[in-house]
Amino acid sequence: MRNKNLRFIDLFAGLGGFHLALTDLGFKCVFASEINPELQSLYHNNFEMKCSGDINNIKVSDIPKHDIICAGFPCQPFSKAGKQYGLEDPNNGNFFNRIMDIAEYHKTEYIFLENVPNLKSHDNGETWKYIYNKLRVNYHLKEQIISPHIFGIPQHRSRFYIVCKRKTKIKDEGLDYFSFPYGIENTKLSIHSIIEKNPKEYKLIKPESLYQLKVWQEFLNNITPEEVPGFPIWAMEFGANYPFEGKAPIKQDRKLLIKYRGTFGQQISGHNTDEVLECLPNYARSDDDEFPDWKKNYIRSNREFYAKNKKWIDKWLLKVKDFENSHLKLEWNCGNKHELNLMDKIVQFRPSGIRVKKPTYSPALVLASTQIPIFPWLNRYMTIKEAAKLQCMDKLKEYPKTAPKAFRAFGNAVNVCVVKNIAKNLFLPHEK
Repeated sequence: MRNKNLRFIDLFAGLGGFHLALTDLGFKCVFASEINPELQSLYHNNFEMKCSGDINNIKVSDIPKHDIICAGFPCQPFSKAGKQYGLEDPNNGNFFNRIMDIAEYHKTEYIFLENVPNLKSHDNGETWKYIYNKLRVNYHLKEQIISPHIFGIPQHRSRFYIVCKRKTKIKDEGLDYFSFPYGIENTKLSIHSIIEKNPKEYKLIKPESLYQLKVWQEFLNNITPEEVPGFPIWAMEFGANYPFEGKAPIKQDRKLLIKYRGTFGQQISGHNTDEVLECLPNYARSDDDEFPDWKKNYIRSNREFYAKNKKWIDKWLLKVKDFENSHLKLEWNCGNKHELNLMDKIVQFRPSGIRVKKPTYSPALVLASTQIPIFPWLNRYMTIKEAAKLQCMDKLKEYPKTAPKAFRAFGNAVNVCVVKNIAKNLFLPHEK
């Protein structure tokens, strides 16, 4: 039987992903909290209810009675992209304990949490062990990593979901009835399904970025799909022969290094260590005693590729020498069965290089606006509305006004479709 009387609170609410999902199922939001003032205002405008500030500054007793705690608590302490301080993070590490304070005071029946997949493996599993042990004192719980692409949404975005049901003393079935939805993975996903035909607002690709893609296309034109490297292409390594297998260059004698060639095969020179290191690719200047195996493998593979293709690469290198470091790297993530055409793929200019993906599904939206996906065939970046569709948030009346703020908010948001599918199984198990 449908229970429309369930009340939920929306913590670390952001753009209101939990709110969209649960109200669509008929449940009522009785409290929301979000530390960002602009997102508080958007929450109020979109849902016509007050959104409070920092949950640490709100008395637990002032939070209304509720049945469900929803919380996509801050992921920065656990994300691979951050410093991974975890529960010891001075800014965001204590929020899980705050959730538990609220749950214990109000004897909340359900807790519904979302975070990054790395939460489970962070600190060799100690972080998850702590969270799990705190929850299981009074709750049954289940967890699962899920990505929206399994529900036909063209975005690969794995997230860690935790659902909890409070233990009772009599006839406690716990979560035996519950299973996470698995969906049906759609092999025919296409990014074109979310693309706006005539967007009102969009950002064109910069002319210099288009030129860089044109030059990299010339690189691809010289090889066949079967020859495309399965490793990141590091153009700075072409022509280099500095020693890297044992000690890292910074640990080697300067007089030894000046006998070799560095970036683009240029002779290494310098009267001190700093000058010598400047002759090397930026990734070869680290303070490591020895390079990690993955870096050695990439350097070795790039040198072997160069040796086989030296004749045409030497001419091509003349066109890329003035590119900034990150644009001297290409990550082809399309395999060897797709046409080597950049213009019909999804492209991102990332710190790690120019990343190229098949036009099936978008990479996960991230906080950094510099990594907004590019649609070369349209000569523009992904729009705010398209990003909203990927997060199933296109029903919102208002979004952050600028692309950097909007994509940061989407990067922090829970995916509405995933949350709704989980909530159906958790709260409405008997509905078809």
